[in-house]
Amino acid sequence: MSEQYLVSARKYRPQTFDTVVGQAHITTTLKNAIRTQHLAHAYLFCGPRGVGKTTCARILSKTINCISPTADMEACGECEMCQTFNENASFNVFELDGASNNSVDDIRSLTEQVRFAPQMGKYKVYIIDEVHMLTSAAFNAFLKTLEEPPPYAIFILATTEKHKILPTILSRCQIFDFKRIQSTDIVGHLNNICSKEGVVAEEAGLHIIAQKSEGCMRDALSMMDRISSFSNGHLTYDQAVEHLNVLDAGFYFKLLDALLTTNVADVLLLLDEVYRRGFEGDAILNGFAQHLRDLLLCKDPKMTRLLDIPEAHKRSFFEKAQMLSMAFITSALNVINDAEVNYKTTLNKRLHLEVYFIKLCYLTQVVTASSLQDAKKKI
Repeated sequence: MSEQYLVSARKYRPQTFDTVVGQAHITTTLKNAIRTQHLAHAYLFCGPRGVGKTTCARILSKTINCISPTADMEACGECEMCQTFNENASFNVFELDGASNNSVDDIRSLTEQVRFAPQMGKYKVYIIDEVHMLTSAAFNAFLKTLEEPPPYAIFILATTEKHKILPTILSRCQIFDFKRIQSTDIVGHLNNICSKEGVVAEEAGLHIIAQKSEGCMRDALSMMDRISSFSNGHLTYDQAVEHLNVLDAGFYFKLLDALLTTNVADVLLLLDEVYRRGFEGDAILNGFAQHLRDLLLCKDPKMTRLLDIPEAHKRSFFEKAQMLSMAFITSALNVINDAEVNYKTTLNKRLHLEVYFIKLCYLTQVVTASSLQDAKKKI
């Protein structure tokens, strides 16, 4: 019987603090708390989706119950407690979904369980995911237990929407804010997985996946699985662009060249091409604004560390940036910003988009005329 297929997000889910990607400020603090025996009775892990909140909650649960943790305060992975945890057979860890267990009765059932001490290990850990989905009555029923639980009970609450949680709950928790994972960290992690899975991947293709995921590792892994299956284990930049249906830098360079030569016909034909591919006008405006921002950053070496583009594309960006004046880029960004602000309220969205790009066609003439007038004033 063949081994059951597991998606990468599950197969390569971090099992120790050191393998968590992009959250060193969280994992270091938790390891130090375990080392110094300064564990709080309630934690709140908040941040965007797919950045490691539930993963860190599980690792913390496993580590504090480990019989023989390592010198670096990681779970050994071999003791009886670690083995039962790995097999999902631990009676010390309880996971609840706040979305489907959000009533007062569900919380009362939980608080009844808390009264019983663990039969094995030091702590009973209660992980409540999407805790912001609890009703106000359920939160209130939870308050007393959360404030004064037994010494062996630890609560870990996870949420993507901290602002929806009652202040009385927040004040009883130690709050950890998870951040979006940087594109470079995601690319590095995807590269490691590709090498383990025997997938040949271009770094530029992985970079497109990282940008599309918007800092969410789970989304990035899901996209990588999809594209590697589609491409039969050979993930290229072109395949990533095609499969994720994104407008890449190549399209925006062609559009920019048409604008700089005041070629209205080419501009309208390029816009028609992307409309036929199913893109909406707001996506085109947003992507072109991002493209102009990247060119603006290439104008000053001090700003290049803010760039989020594949290494293989940097030369093209730097060469194009030298051909453009700072006045043109900032003026174009202003025009695009106006187009984005007014896009939602306009009735004929396609005409709205075309009119603003026709304005951009003649922007070089406006900028040149303005520069000449400024020069005359100085004379």
